[in-house]
Amino acid sequence: MKYTQLGRTGLRVSRLVLGTMNFGPQTDEAGSHAIMDAALDAGINFFDTANVYGWGENKGRTESIIGNWFAKGGERRDKVVLATKVYGNMGADGPAWPNHDKLSAVNIRRAVDASLKRLRTDYIDVYQFHHIDRNTPFEEIWQAIDVLIQQGKILYVGSSNFPGYKIAQANEIAARRGGTIGLVSEQCLYNLAERRAEMEVIPAARDYGLGVIPWSPLHGGLLGGVLKKEVEGKRRASGRAADALADPAIRSQVQSYEELLDKHGIEPGEAALAWLLTRPGVTGPIVGPRTGEQLASAVRAAELELSEELLTGLDEIFPGPRPSPEAFAW
Repeated sequence: MKYTQLGRTGLRVSRLVLGTMNFGPQTDEAGSHAIMDAALDAGINFFDTANVYGWGENKGRTESIIGNWFAKGGERRDKVVLATKVYGNMGADGPAWPNHDKLSAVNIRRAVDASLKRLRTDYIDVYQFHHIDRNTPFEEIWQAIDVLIQQGKILYVGSSNFPGYKIAQANEIAARRGGTIGLVSEQCLYNLAERRAEMEVIPAARDYGLGVIPWSPLHGGLLGGVLKKEVEGKRRASGRAADALADPAIRSQVQSYEELLDKHGIEPGEAALAWLLTRPGVTGPIVGPRTGEQLASAVRAAELELSEELLTGLDEIFPGPRPSPEAFAW
């Protein structure tokens, strides 16, 4: 496994990030623990979760599964760079009780303590804002974060689903206040089929020294050989992939994509991950395996070297947007 610095920090992380969203809803605790053990064995040291994972009545379940794994010992916690998130309503589905979601100082304090208890640890390496909070000023957010850093409960702070201007705003205000070094990572939707992050989010992240951690690198399965699997009767597209394939133009793109990779003898899902690892500013994509074989496939992708011919072919099928502001000008 290869490693890199997380943005401008001294923190070294693997070029694959283990996503845990399936732990609980789709993979039971024993299976989740086996995947985490296999990830460590493969050299993956960066694990990502969120306080809301588990969903519905089981919000927090994923963090608890990870905490139980840490409790097994064997230096598991010391070997892992642990990232979790705050923002969502942790109560029952429906409107949140006032101050029980988003990024107010009171909710950040409540949420971090609850996550630490579920995770059975005394600190979080990277505490991430799961979404922007339009009603809480960054001055308040950073004041709350400064306290948590001083208490040793968190070490670094990242963002998720932030637009470029919010990355800039957050870090400019952090710089004016002093203290915290500001955001060190951005977790965004980015893959071959969804490249809008290249317009402003990734340039902002690179200019401010944030590592980029793409989520949904296979675009909900669209880039994982979905058409071939349909023909073979293995799996039908669902969710984001099914919605996309309803568009004939996108279905044609995916068909061309799968045919190109078949020509080169590379599995589509592995190629999609390997492509992200070639992109400027990307620390590593988040992979969310439900099984050990899916994890093994991701690890193989991290070792792939894509030829210039293949990279050119991928750009022709899935052309990225022009940079901002040219994309909006002429």
